[in-house]
Amino acid sequence: MTTFVPEAAPYVPSAAEAAPERCSGTRRTVTLFRNEPLLLDCGRPVSHVRVTYHTYGAPAPEALLVTHALTGTSAVHEWWPSLFGPGKALDPQRHYIVCSNVLGGCAGSTGPLELDGAPLTLRDMVAVQRELLRHLGVQRAAVVGGSMGGMQVYEWLRSYPDLVTRAVIIGAPARHSPWAIGLNTAARNAILSAPGGAGLQVARQIAMLSYRSPESFAATQSGDSPRQPGTPAISTYLEYQGRKLESRFCEHSYLALTSAMDRFQLSDLDLQAIRTPVLVVGISSDVLYPASEVQAGAAQLPCAEYWELSSPHGHDAFLMDADALEPKVRAFLSS
Repeated sequence: MTTFVPEAAPYVPSAAEAAPERCSGTRRTVTLFRNEPLLLDCGRPVSHVRVTYHTYGAPAPEALLVTHALTGTSAVHEWWPSLFGPGKALDPQRHYIVCSNVLGGCAGSTGPLELDGAPLTLRDMVAVQRELLRHLGVQRAAVVGGSMGGMQVYEWLRSYPDLVTRAVIIGAPARHSPWAIGLNTAARNAILSAPGGAGLQVARQIAMLSYRSPESFAATQSGDSPRQPGTPAISTYLEYQGRKLESRFCEHSYLALTSAMDRFQLSDLDLQAIRTPVLVVGISSDVLYPASEVQAGAAQLPCAEYWELSSPHGHDAFLMDADALEPKVRAFLSS
């Protein structure tokens, strides 16, 4: 179920207040679209949209917006520590950093049950992020994201190109492939077949197989489980990952967000119209979004640079091997 957080009105901190919160961030919740509704892509108007977000650094008219992956939250300092901090790519001493929990998520923002089952798109999520930046007084932003976050960056470039100064897309395609849609379909069917938590655990196990690579599992999950002798390590690992997600995530959000990802289909004409400087990062061993697929999307962007992260750990390398990723992102954002 969606977590409800009391709303707190945003404020501009003094210099003394801002200094300690630059690295730890400030978590707030605001209600947007009070006067004029958000019109979802499906045609349904939605008012009073709740958004939970983190900010880091001193407020400024130009920001660095970070967009999170499928099961992520707005606390970017927790899930991307290799990229976050003084002297790093996401430096709260140099940038005003904003990250919000997506519409349809379950970490404080308006969730799917509150939308009465209205189908969501990534464009809907980005429209809410745009309104949040307006609320915060941000006029332009660099946008950075990986996986589903990277697809949100693509949507920013399509929907609000004049507001994006530069963009970083990591391990994300310009359109969801039949392979990716098929994996999400199997995961959603698991949830629908066993609602109440058991299905979500299986959905996570399916996803984890696509987030890593055969090489990664061979290196980390070979042999018997150290906790259950006689049981393969990969089996207990997947079961653990399933229980872990079920304890912190909402199955309704999983259904809504994966369906939104499956609807994401940018055309070549959409991509060719984007004139913003973009860094597109592929991952050498990614089986969910193969590097060739990510590179093909980058090739359609007139002002894109493609770079490949070499890692044996598959799609999750954008988190697991972020130390190798950080210098490239930092250099691009600073150039």
